[in-house]
Amino acid sequence: MENIVAAMAKQEGVTETLKASDQMEWVRRMNSIHSRAEEIILHELVYEA
Repeated sequence: MENIVAAMAKQEGVTETLKASDQMEWVRRMNSIHSRAEEIILHELVYEA
């Protein structure tokens, strides 16, 4: 899951610079990425098994 989150964050431009300049926006984006990554994993492991 960490790899998926890291890849999505990089692709969407969620960086340490954003974290330093606008922490709440960084948290919103990371929460969204984390939720989507979790859905991807659940879909692949549970629903297609």
